[in-house]
Amino acid sequence: MNRLKGSLPKVGIRPVIDGRLGGVRESLEDQTMGMAKRVAGLLTAELRHAGGSPVECVIADTCIGGVAEAALTAEKFEREAVGVSITVTPCWCYGSETIDMNPALPKAIWGFNGTERPGAVYLAAALAGHNQKGLPAFSIYGHDVQDATDTSIPADVKEKLLRFTRAGIAVATMRGKSYLSIGSVSMGIAGSIVDADFFQTYLGMRNEYVDMSEIMRRVNEGIYDKEEFARAMKWTKSNCREGADLNPAALKLSRARLDDIWEYVVKMTLIMRDLMIGNPELAKMGFGEEALGHNAIVSGFQGQRQWTDYMPNGDFSEAILNSSFDWNGIRQAFVVATENDCLNGVAMLFGHLLTNTAQVFADVRTYWSKDAVKRVTGKNLAGVASNGMIHLINSGSASLDGSGQMSKNGAPAMKPWWEITEGEVRKCLESTTWYPAARGYFRGGGFSSSFLTKGAMPVTMSRINLVKGAGPVLQIAEGWTAEVPPEVHRLLNERTDQTWPTTWFVPRLTGKGPFADVYSVMYNWGANHGAFSHGHIGADLITLAAMLRIPVCMHNVEDSQIFRPSAWGAFGMDTEGADYRACEAYGALYK
Repeated sequence: MNRLKGSLPKVGIRPVIDGRLGGVRESLEDQTMGMAKRVAGLLTAELRHAGGSPVECVIADTCIGGVAEAALTAEKFEREAVGVSITVTPCWCYGSETIDMNPALPKAIWGFNGTERPGAVYLAAALAGHNQKGLPAFSIYGHDVQDATDTSIPADVKEKLLRFTRAGIAVATMRGKSYLSIGSVSMGIAGSIVDADFFQTYLGMRNEYVDMSEIMRRVNEGIYDKEEFARAMKWTKSNCREGADLNPAALKLSRARLDDIWEYVVKMTLIMRDLMIGNPELAKMGFGEEALGHNAIVSGFQGQRQWTDYMPNGDFSEAILNSSFDWNGIRQAFVVATENDCLNGVAMLFGHLLTNTAQVFADVRTYWSKDAVKRVTGKNLAGVASNGMIHLINSGSASLDGSGQMSKNGAPAMKPWWEITEGEVRKCLESTTWYPAARGYFRGGGFSSSFLTKGAMPVTMSRINLVKGAGPVLQIAEGWTAEVPPEVHRLLNERTDQTWPTTWFVPRLTGKGPFADVYSVMYNWGANHGAFSHGHIGADLITLAAMLRIPVCMHNVEDSQIFRPSAWGAFGMDTEGADYRACEAYGALYK
């Protein structure tokens, strides 16, 4: 399934070979093409696009022995919508004559570690050519020597092939798609100052802009699918439990007004989705232009304050769109940033494309030390939270998947939509209460989701920031959700806004720098927002950032897991400094 315009990117496999005919090339044809077929089989079996379809591979028609066959392969790849390039070889080949010269394609080379033929020699020569020509490539070389007859893909090679391809597919998927701003800057939040140059030159994306009044126009003029709206309202009434109105008496809304707001926020949800991807039903109603959508792979809704001061907030729409299910059943999550924080939206998009799961948008709200928790609650924190924790909470874009009510191998999880069961959907809905919005924040009312994320779930929090003079930088913090005693949660949660979803987050500490302790993570976080994804995906994010030439300014990933192009090694022995220097030297991918 592909709900956006444009073909899904494919992986191009390039088997390169010693071009000397008369005995040498002939003896290597089967072994070389066999490597390509095995890589293609691995990737197709292991990887899917976010829409659920398997990643397709395109293999060169012949082994590539020189520039003529390289050119024919490049032409085929362009025709077949290849977005990622992997070269494989077990032998020596002619370096600069056989490399992939397309500057927009992420590239990797697997040089077979065998003694019969020097695949490693070609790997080194080809990488030198890539580096000299300014075309960074990722080096894949097995740790242990294999026999020439060994057709297996070693575990370390497999890990690098999958990591590279996941990130490369994400890069290619973003290319040509849109970020849709519904509204403008929210409350002076810098992340909602949408920088079109960043999207264009770093991500290969375009920017689309719609005033929030477009939602009002479509509601007033009935530009939405009426049949779907009726089905959506029935589902919402059956599955979205309304909580007590916790507003002061003077700010409580009547039952009739609350019922009207339910209808309005459901219509908003339909309309925001249609703005992103279009809806052919609208064309049948005579709205051909509206039916097309904006081909938006990610969007943001400003809301505060020009909308929310007198209209229902976007919390329901954002939460449902970001979840892996709605009235139409289980489906791929959308990516919608609250307060139009496009930079957090990009972090959500990265996580979504790397994991195929829903994402959670949150305020990085409060650091709670163990001493502060003891003072306020009289209780000691234990387990993973014993050294303190960070309160992640925001009224908007937390997917209901983030409640942790799904399970994988018996543990709380967030899963790709095709692995989710109807029972897990019910658990997510049953664990969520929709409270009438806090009208001190949202004068126009609305409904905000409230749930508590289950503990012991591995997650990775990330964030893109724009820094003048440095450009975009990426922050990464791997960690876990924490389980705290119900009374502790209640006392801490009531100090902020209990009508919003809460995740207690504990980063993995390294004992130094920004990960010296939990306080240091909070102190060094570069903005008021962060996004988290299920699993420890920091290494994948680092690989993706390197492809896009975005330096990583903060992470707690093991050095052994970091996978960047070989050229990064030429920029110094201090890993993070080299990352900055390499990104600066090469510049944005689409500059």
